[in-house]
Amino acid sequence: MEEAPTRRRGRGGGGAARRAERSAVSFETAKFIERNIPNFEVLTEEALEIIEHNAEKVLEEIGVNFPDNPAALQRWRDAGADVDGERVRIPRGLARKLCETAPSSYTQHARNPARTVEVGGRNLVLAPVYGPPFVRDADGGRRYATMEDFRNFVKLGYMSKWLHHSGGTVCEPTDVAVNKRHLDMLYAHMTLSDKPYMGSVTEPSRARDSVEMSEILFGKDFVRDNTVMTSLININSPMTFDDVMMGALEVYAQANQACIISPFIVGGAMAPVSVAGTLTQVLAEVLAGIAYSQLCKAGAPVIMGAFVTSIDMNSGAPTFGTPEAAHITYGAGQLARRLGLPFRSAGSFCGSKLPDAQAAYETANSLNMGLLAGVNFMLHSCGWLEGGLVSSYEKFVMDADQLGTLHHLAAGVQVDENAQAMDAIREVGPGGHYLGCAHTQANFKSAFWKSDLLDYKPFETWEDEGARDTAALATLRVQKLLADYQQPAMDPAIREALDAYVAEKKAAEPDSFM
Repeated sequence: MEEAPTRRRGRGGGGAARRAERSAVSFETAKFIERNIPNFEVLTEEALEIIEHNAEKVLEEIGVNFPDNPAALQRWRDAGADVDGERVRIPRGLARKLCETAPSSYTQHARNPARTVEVGGRNLVLAPVYGPPFVRDADGGRRYATMEDFRNFVKLGYMSKWLHHSGGTVCEPTDVAVNKRHLDMLYAHMTLSDKPYMGSVTEPSRARDSVEMSEILFGKDFVRDNTVMTSLININSPMTFDDVMMGALEVYAQANQACIISPFIVGGAMAPVSVAGTLTQVLAEVLAGIAYSQLCKAGAPVIMGAFVTSIDMNSGAPTFGTPEAAHITYGAGQLARRLGLPFRSAGSFCGSKLPDAQAAYETANSLNMGLLAGVNFMLHSCGWLEGGLVSSYEKFVMDADQLGTLHHLAAGVQVDENAQAMDAIREVGPGGHYLGCAHTQANFKSAFWKSDLLDYKPFETWEDEGARDTAALATLRVQKLLADYQQPAMDPAIREALDAYVAEKKAAEPDSFM
């Protein structure tokens, strides 16, 4: 389905906004990744057909639960499903047929049009960590997250070159009332960054608040006709679609806003221990979830999600960067492409308690897995620590730096005349060196990706500068980025309207920390 044509935004800015924009500092952000490399496909045609057949059997014979949601059950009845209590059994082929109205790609608009992203096809959009209640840094150690931490992570995301998206709950600010913190979080994304962002999903009314705040930021007509949020809807695996998440999904689908519909799989606990069995359950769950989004509004933009990890059978702790998780992610990518839908998976996953070698190994495996699997939207691409319980300042900038390698790997190998370098080979000849040749001089600035964080100095220089490890260098980078931060320009009238909306909403009910 073609996306509605973009309309002129309802708010033009005015003279004050233009003056503010001219005086603001703009930080470079790389365009979303456009892959020029093949996807890695681990499943044969026969294996794919078996998994698809079995997923349909799960939906038809076992079914899925939609608890505490009479409206959802009625939608399924009207669509032709067999509803028994809260159990919904979906006839073979029905869910897949309903999924056909979901678009194969969509545009998520940013308030700065230069940072707008395209989700789907061969593109990859990178977004930061989502959901941890704790934060960690070199000075304060591990502690509960605050709103100040949240704002800091939004600033770091805004200033990270290789990160395309501001994300959503980059940490859970526990010093703000549960029923009001979504207002402060959205306000931070809207005012401290001009990259795309995610909406709240913790209660349907908070999803409606997200839509209304976006209407203030972009204009009501623009939001009606365009997608300005991509939000995360988790399935309560195995095969349960709770009313809170479905309520948020209903709000976003009806408002033409995108949702990632994602099983939350810990293999061996929430899904079978086998790769094929897990993929069968993943496909059954996403078919039911995406089909339901289309029952809410045909054509609503969605992403097929697959959050997958394995489990340590001794401790019960989740494990990351494992071969089994890679096999499932590669397979899920193939299934998503056969459905013709954007795919979300992978991230900077690790189980380590510190930004150490374990964190680096597991994260590198997970990031590269996502690139090769054909992921279109990678949530958690930087900052994840301790199995997702912690947003780490140091790991945020370490991961954000390494995302540059994904950009360069995805570009593939150029074979144009300049890349062939025949003039350089002729110029240097046998026994020479290339450091001073014309081709090197013309290309050295862009020839190799260069980290902004890692240390490549000689040992003596490194030792003289304090023999700092990567975590210590990351601490310095966090400090520099936050010190250099300057807020992106915003029309004062829009800011005032957002301020008034947040203040009115907060005043309307007492604080609740439950």
